Amino acid sequence: MTSSYKELLAQRDALEQAIAQARQNEISSAVTKVRELVAEYGLTAQDIFPGRASKSGAPKAASKVAAKYRDPATGQTWTGRGKAPKWIEGKDRTPFVIA
Repeated sequence: MTSSYKELLAQRDALEQAIAQARQNEISSAVTKVRELVAEYGLTAQDIFPGRASKSGAPKAASKVAAKYRDPATGQTWTGRGKAPKWIEGKDRTPFVIA
């Protein structure tokens, strides 16, 4: 028996939904098993994924940026990045430039 195009599309949609539901069920089961093992053995994300920073893990080492401005009164410096410090805020920055 041959099926019409619309019937085949409907069957495909039903099959895709069944596949998605089966996948979700298996993922849920796998996550439960993994959580049990992690708890049982006291594992960390670093144990499971070495060399990969976790979402809440240590921040990456930031590269140092040379200071661009210096306050002659206090010797404080500023790179010119981010929010300007009070000692230079709203002022002409030319006199503060580090040569």
